[in-house]
Amino acid sequence: MFVFFIVLFCISILLAGKLIAPFFAIIILGVVSTGIFNSVFRFFSKKLSPKAASVLTCILIFFVVFIPVVFFIGVLSREAFNLYTMAKDAVFSNQLKDLFENTHALERFNDLLVRAGIEKEVTWDELVSPISELGKAVGLSLFEQARFITSNVFNLVLYFGLMLIVVFYMFIDGDKFIKYMYDLSPLPDEHDEKLFEKFMDMAGAVLIGNGLGGLIQGIAGGLLFWLLGWNSPFLWGVIMGFLAFLPIVGIGIVMVPAAVILMLKLKFFSGIFVLVFYAVLSWGIEYIFKPRVVGNRVSMHPLIVFFAIIGGLKAYGILGIIYGPLIATLFLTLADIYFSSFQFMVEPGKVLKEK
Repeated sequence: MFVFFIVLFCISILLAGKLIAPFFAIIILGVVSTGIFNSVFRFFSKKLSPKAASVLTCILIFFVVFIPVVFFIGVLSREAFNLYTMAKDAVFSNQLKDLFENTHALERFNDLLVRAGIEKEVTWDELVSPISELGKAVGLSLFEQARFITSNVFNLVLYFGLMLIVVFYMFIDGDKFIKYMYDLSPLPDEHDEKLFEKFMDMAGAVLIGNGLGGLIQGIAGGLLFWLLGWNSPFLWGVIMGFLAFLPIVGIGIVMVPAAVILMLKLKFFSGIFVLVFYAVLSWGIEYIFKPRVVGNRVSMHPLIVFFAIIGGLKAYGILGIIYGPLIATLFLTLADIYFSSFQFMVEPGKVLKEK
């Protein structure tokens, strides 16, 4: 009888998973948004009923998140198309070639190859062409994604509305839902609590810490490029905002080459200023802003976060920025639970030896 029940229960789980699979991203974003705006809901709950506080918080989320996102996507679409056009028409690559040819650096490099006995002459076309292709690919990818979103405004509004419904009920009945999941899970409650706390901590770190940090760095970088008089400062700000999610490299992928280009143009003061600006901005965000906002709740090696985000972007698209660290957190937390509670069942000899 028990085996029959387990089979039926597993079938029901698979069928239920198939039902909610199309809305999985919406549910995840709704749960994460609930954790982020929970303090706002609790503030409103002190003076209003739970339903009224939940409605008011959802309205606030709409104006704080949805309206800026729509404006952001519209501007991004235009900027990305301009970048794609410049790369396609070889405007950007020709500017780089003209800049580099004045340095005569390639002639010196070819002389070194000849002295080393390597019969290979490198041209600027070979070096600049990959950069131009990268700019064309990035511009086209961003433009197509932005155009897809703007051409499906109805779906965007629908999905955001569904997410707000999830947020609304999570504010009201979230505690009951979490308790139900704890009761349903065969793991001890302390393990369930650990998984949920780590999940919410990482979600907060990604969206609040990295999100706000990326927003600050993107705005600051875009303003810097605008002051320098460079093309598409908004687009470069967006790119730097996304790159800020990546530990180790971050916005340095854009800032350092920008400083080098300025120095090649004999604008040494501007190039040094960009490097100092990048160092101060990155250091302030990583060691002052994020610790104050997120604290020490989440401790994960930067290399793991780096590959989690890269792998998440490849597997899930833009939402991989969120999914990647969350999946890594799930794995590491389960591994920690295994080592503390279950390893002795699988490897008793190893545990005794370590003790």
